[in-house]
Amino acid sequence: MSYTALYRKFRPQSFVDVKGQDHIVTTLKNQIKSNRVGHAYLFCGTRGTGKTTVAKLLAKAVNCEHPVDGNPCNECSMCQKINQGISLNVVEIDAASNNGVDNIREIIDEVRYSPTEGNYKVYIIDEVHMLSTGAFNALLKTLEEPPHYVMFILATTEVHKIPVTILSRCQRYDFRRLSIDTIAERIRELTEIEHVAVEDKAIRYIAKAADGAMRDALSLLDQCIAFYFGEELTYDRVLEVLGAVDVETFAKMLRFIQANDVLGCIQLLEELTILGRDLAQFTVDFTWYLRNLLLVKSMEDASELVEVSSDNYAVMQQMVETLDTSVLMRYIRIFSELSNQIRYSSQKRVMIEVALIKLCKPVMERNYDSILNRLKQLEDAVQNGVVVARSNGGQMGTRAGDGANGQVAQAGGQSGCAGAIKPKVLPEAVPEEIMKVAKSWATVINKLALRNQLAATVMKNATPSLGNGNQLLLVFHEGLDKTYVDKEEHMAEITEAINEIVGRQIQIQTKLVETTSDEADNMIDLTKVIKNVEIEYED
Repeated sequence: MSYTALYRKFRPQSFVDVKGQDHIVTTLKNQIKSNRVGHAYLFCGTRGTGKTTVAKLLAKAVNCEHPVDGNPCNECSMCQKINQGISLNVVEIDAASNNGVDNIREIIDEVRYSPTEGNYKVYIIDEVHMLSTGAFNALLKTLEEPPHYVMFILATTEVHKIPVTILSRCQRYDFRRLSIDTIAERIRELTEIEHVAVEDKAIRYIAKAADGAMRDALSLLDQCIAFYFGEELTYDRVLEVLGAVDVETFAKMLRFIQANDVLGCIQLLEELTILGRDLAQFTVDFTWYLRNLLLVKSMEDASELVEVSSDNYAVMQQMVETLDTSVLMRYIRIFSELSNQIRYSSQKRVMIEVALIKLCKPVMERNYDSILNRLKQLEDAVQNGVVVARSNGGQMGTRAGDGANGQVAQAGGQSGCAGAIKPKVLPEAVPEEIMKVAKSWATVINKLALRNQLAATVMKNATPSLGNGNQLLLVFHEGLDKTYVDKEEHMAEITEAINEIVGRQIQIQTKLVETTSDEADNMIDLTKVIKNVEIEYED
């Protein structure tokens, strides 16, 4: 006798055996017990969640001669025929290959004749979204008012493609993705029945890899059992057979990138290569992982869009707390570009290594999102108590702790610097309005963020200073920042935010200054010196 796949061999024969869809099973059982069965049902949900299985169980239950608590008895002649697939009362149609008007007209012609045995003639139309527009139109009238002995059960993975006119004629049931615990429990039951030795960690991994689909889980289990037939299924063996990278590895890689740990990224990639993982598939999967993180970060509830199990979704919600949206978009851009290039490359590993180094070193790129990434790193450093200082010699250094009391060591005798640092001196007079802007700079940024988040991010990189004619001067060190602010619509938003603080019209100038130039060293940052220097107000 030929071998039967596990997902077919252990397909539920009663509603009791259906896992993870209690909200649907309970409703259908109550309808059967109270004799309130509908004429048209729509089962929608992702692959492998039990849509076709429940459809067959419903078809069997409504035709069962002796139903027990809403479940088919599986002993009467009707149940036996349906189980064997020889009943004329249950017609299963694949809409992917039978999607024309003529196919639907055949069904319409058949429903005129009542069943010779049993109570209902049930039509199960799988992947119903594949029907053509003409086929949907042909089905409308019959679906709305079929004979009392006819039932339609439509199943689809893409409910958004079904016309509203069809949706309004059906009772809709949404099948949920199964949790890892539910899938793992079912796998454990079946491996005991099949007398297969398997580690708990291997079971959990298969359940995770299935990503909410029971059929996928049993297919993966079948594959692993066949490869190591008669041997214990360990976690390492399962990974070897599936050749895939799990979500934990993606999270580990992302943590290395966040820490700018190039060595950690390269070593992890080396491990994946040694384990025989498909690098091109890794690139695609990691891009989708980043895309899912971006959706979780950007939306209050993205669980229906990211297409992962609830367990993985909870982990992703924790991950995005330490990630910035602009940084995530940069990661996605780099790996999306890599995905397009790597398919034609003979040096896939080298290209991935270069991409990982780019992610860890945003200074290598001059793109706008790379600049935002560098800005985020500097902000994180400042929040952690690290102060970046520049000496006259142009050397950069860090100073933490000593600057907490607001005092800066003087150059010469005690500072240890090679040359003396010349203190910046304010002009003799600063207009009251400009001083008020400098004192309320953080408030200006916050007000601007309510109008334009990107403009607020760019303005964090600006240094407010005093320009010609006592106007407000915004100093930038990156040309992209200045170009962005100089656009008329962006300048209008910035001016409006500042005017709300001051209560008067403020004239704004912008200037691009190289960070290594003497002009940058002599540039006055009003937000830093305004607090410690006595200001003479103009009348």
